[in-house]
Amino acid sequence: MGRIKVNLTLDADVAATARTLGLNMSRLAEAAIVEAAKIERNRLWRAENQSAINAYAEEVAAEDLPLARFRSF
Repeated sequence: MGRIKVNLTLDADVAATARTLGLNMSRLAEAAIVEAAKIERNRLWRAENQSAINAYAEEVAAEDLPLARFRSF
């Protein structure tokens, strides 16, 4: 997939510091957005599946892990 131009508004001091340090603000912003999207996707997945997660946790608490009898440790 190609790259597109977008407009971002940054604090002037943050931008000046990044320039002074020779940081690539586009790549840093992209990496931060990728990480934020990953975190948000995970949060949404957990919210969507919370009832199944809770049901499984209750099952494990009541009956132990399904294959626990085969563990050697």
